[in-house]
Amino acid sequence: MATYMIFIREGEVVDHEAMAAYQASNRSGQSPAGLKPLSVYGAIEAMEGAAADGVVLLEFPDADAAKEWYYSPEYQERAKLRQKAAPYRCIMVEGL
Repeated sequence: MATYMIFIREGEVVDHEAMAAYQASNRSGQSPAGLKPLSVYGAIEAMEGAAADGVVLLEFPDADAAKEWYYSPEYQERAKLRQKAAPYRCIMVEGL
């Protein structure tokens, strides 16, 4: 069953160099089979509650594939840059 990883940037970027390095590493790296970006910092309109500063929505074939990608040593190394750059939350949710 499809699984989604949702990254929510909850505040402004505080380290622009770290964010640039994170974005560059994402573009230069090989995406795992099955990872499908559905939205990457698209326009946001809050319908209820406060709007996020940014949202990324990734689709994976299943929860195991999502966890394998997220917990991989390669992504965890890149994630340190993202975490240094801005406050984020990451949520994994299974689809229907």
